[in-house]
Amino acid sequence: MFRRAMMSPAFVLLLLLGFSVRLSQTMTRDEKHRLRNQVVEMFDHAYQNYMDHAYPADELMPLTCRGRVRGLEPSRGDVDDALGKFSLTLIDTLDTLVLLNKTAEFEEAVKRVLKDVRLDNDIVVSVFETNIRVLGGLLGGHSMAVMLKERGERMLWYQDELLHMAKDLGIRLLPAFNTSSGLPYPRVNLRHGVQGPETRTGTETDTCTACAGTIILEFAALSRFTGDPVFEAHARRAMDFLWEKRQRNSNLVGKTINIHSGEWVCRDSGVGAGIDSYYEYLLKAYILLGDDQFLQRFNIHYASIMKYISQPPLLLDVHIHKPLLPARTWMDSLLAFFPGLQVLKGDIRPAIETHEMLYQVTKKHNFLPEAFTTDFRVHWAQHPLRPEFAESTYFLYKATRDPYYLEAGRTVLENLNRFARVPCGFAAMKDVRTGSHEDRMDSFFLAETFKYLFLLFAEEDDLPFDVEDYVFTTEAHLLPLSLSMALRSDLPTTDNSTATEELDDSNFEWTCPNTRLLFPDPAYPRNFREPIRSAVDKSCPRPALPREPGIGRAPLRAQDFMANNPEHLELLRRMGVNLIHLKDGRVQLVQHATQAVSAVAAEDGMRFMQEMMELSSQQQKEQLPPRAVQIISHPFFGRVVLTAGPAQFGMDLSKSNLGVRGFVTVAEPYTGCSELSNAEFVAGRIALLQRGQCMFAEKARNIQKAGAIGGIVIDDNEGSSSDTAPLFQMAGDGRSTDDVTLPLLFLFHKEGNILLEALKEHREVEVLLSEKARDREAIFKGKALPGALLDGSGDETEEEDCCTEDHSSPAPSADSDQSQFTTQEPNIEEEESEQPEAGLGEETPASAVEEPVEDDDANSQSVDSLMADWQEDLEAFKQMEKDEL
Repeated sequence: MFRRAMMSPAFVLLLLLGFSVRLSQTMTRDEKHRLRNQVVEMFDHAYQNYMDHAYPADELMPLTCRGRVRGLEPSRGDVDDALGKFSLTLIDTLDTLVLLNKTAEFEEAVKRVLKDVRLDNDIVVSVFETNIRVLGGLLGGHSMAVMLKERGERMLWYQDELLHMAKDLGIRLLPAFNTSSGLPYPRVNLRHGVQGPETRTGTETDTCTACAGTIILEFAALSRFTGDPVFEAHARRAMDFLWEKRQRNSNLVGKTINIHSGEWVCRDSGVGAGIDSYYEYLLKAYILLGDDQFLQRFNIHYASIMKYISQPPLLLDVHIHKPLLPARTWMDSLLAFFPGLQVLKGDIRPAIETHEMLYQVTKKHNFLPEAFTTDFRVHWAQHPLRPEFAESTYFLYKATRDPYYLEAGRTVLENLNRFARVPCGFAAMKDVRTGSHEDRMDSFFLAETFKYLFLLFAEEDDLPFDVEDYVFTTEAHLLPLSLSMALRSDLPTTDNSTATEELDDSNFEWTCPNTRLLFPDPAYPRNFREPIRSAVDKSCPRPALPREPGIGRAPLRAQDFMANNPEHLELLRRMGVNLIHLKDGRVQLVQHATQAVSAVAAEDGMRFMQEMMELSSQQQKEQLPPRAVQIISHPFFGRVVLTAGPAQFGMDLSKSNLGVRGFVTVAEPYTGCSELSNAEFVAGRIALLQRGQCMFAEKARNIQKAGAIGGIVIDDNEGSSSDTAPLFQMAGDGRSTDDVTLPLLFLFHKEGNILLEALKEHREVEVLLSEKARDREAIFKGKALPGALLDGSGDETEEEDCCTEDHSSPAPSADSDQSQFTTQEPNIEEEESEQPEAGLGEETPASAVEEPVEDDDANSQSVDSLMADWQEDLEAFKQMEKDEL
């Protein structure tokens, strides 16, 4: 009951509208054949452009049609640790070529790898990325080469050359495991290992759980293929250490661990970035190696995941020591693999529910954003063509044979072609809201995304081999199950007598269920999806039935609804519609037809909900971009920038080159709902107002009458922030607002508090209201400004976030990067007449403070403390960028 209560705000939204939906129709064999061929054509477009324009570079830059060579292109920080000047994309793609029946191209690619690729480069690479992409790619390629040679079809000349390269690479990775714990260093120099200053490694103390726990499949396969047990032994030692360091009460692991002491550096736990593939490899290690201990450990972890983290359809991060407390209000896209893992586990229902939630977000934004909130708004807007959603879609189709998942795959395919395809390949999405591109096509796009999409649409006779004979690694490389029969000679043994008793999980099933018995009717999973999918399914509105004569009064129209009108609230109640006020000031509408006073009233309620969704959608199309409130007085000097919501009336700041600049003062009364008593202080200044009690336009008129040159309305909902709430756009009062000529902006509580605290501490605070943040040199043109502020040399360094493994990427500054001021989809509301959120909108990116304040006195500490929340999200994003999965 406690978990249900905690998840209700997000979950209620999923029950929002009970639209009728058509059942999934069976896809014809011809249509599946067409889609399969389309996958192959798209793969050819990506692969051939890599070979034509990028090879032998690691990756293709599809916008500039050239290869990405590490050291020649501007550094992207930790993301570049995957690049090792070893033709990454080609190696990562080897077994995909065979799966897509391109055996001639595969043979040519293998010859190129053997001729051109060097592994002894003096370059520092990620142990995790190199293992899953390059070592996994070489082993997958070796498996395919052996299979083709045994058939006598191709590769008759092959003498295990790829396996020899794999062993060479494995030896180069081994020095990373030279720690007292057995957990690997996160980075290794391919030529020099981690010993000596020339390696430029060995100084790190932390690594992510997934980084240390996603080794066993590749290293064990390498040991089984070569007969050398050293690789599997090191991987097992790392897995054993992570298991021993789990939090014993919750049986959860954190995201970041100290590789020397074993202390958890970040105690947040989830199934997404930082942990994801650790769980995946526990289960798949059991499948590949047949070791019961891996399954026992996975089962114990999985029970805790389903107890604390899974709140169907959501998967929420928690604290390992206090697992009933959520750690954040958003989810990252990497958790999209988890429904596929649940299929392997045999837990189909929550897999269906979570996948449906992910599908809703995908349909809403065309792609799965890197992170999204629990009410499905964009948190981080990038999408680097990740494969995890396609992966889970494939496994769910395999389990249920429900054609619904073929339609989901078609959606992915069509969106890739419509929005990501460019002349030289496919470009990652920089912002799913605007459709802007990034000059990036990661190797996993060819290694995984196309592989799973091809498998989804292919018939059995389309496949050159039986995929059931292989395990997919986290990079979708194919390792044969026959490895379980290979001898584990000379593997060191550990005394697990005490662990065996502790790991007794006799209550768990040891076999996956037969899905034909679970789902005798392919449409059966629809019963699990329907309550979830209805939240965004607007394509089949139900027509309003004719009203029975003499029953009831004229129904309430959405455009007439006012949330503070008691008569309207009573009409909603009669229609079975409940109004829920959220903490961020918005409202949600939930209809329960059974609570309506009559069938006709229930139909009126359904029509009202449909109208409200259409109205919300129309208002979002009329959106205005966010505005900026920039604090320019001492000691801030333009370095604190707050994301503000615009008003649909008053001065349009986008048409003002200079914006409006002035000192701020608090209006009295603070609500601004009557004539101001401190008009003499407000005159010529920017008035600060509190939200509530009257219309926004009325506030604007009152401060304008007092002589104010602008106004800032601060949300009265404590804790609200543009980090977690959609952009707030202030509407008028239903009549002409042409008389309002000053600008009015809206700040959420968190951002408004920054301004109020600055005013309390410094008394005189000057701000600039503008379309977007201004360059400081332009603001202070002709005025003295400390040189350190102009060249950035005096910038202070933020305290490192506990959940970040590395901080090599610099934080963006307000001068150089104004990307936070991008157009959003707002939730348009009026003061005390809010339009409820009937659809799923989007979120403003992280608000607020772009840089620390340059100041040597105690003031800097107070300002720094205000930036902690923003810095945490920024560092968390950097952490997720380095985790490819």
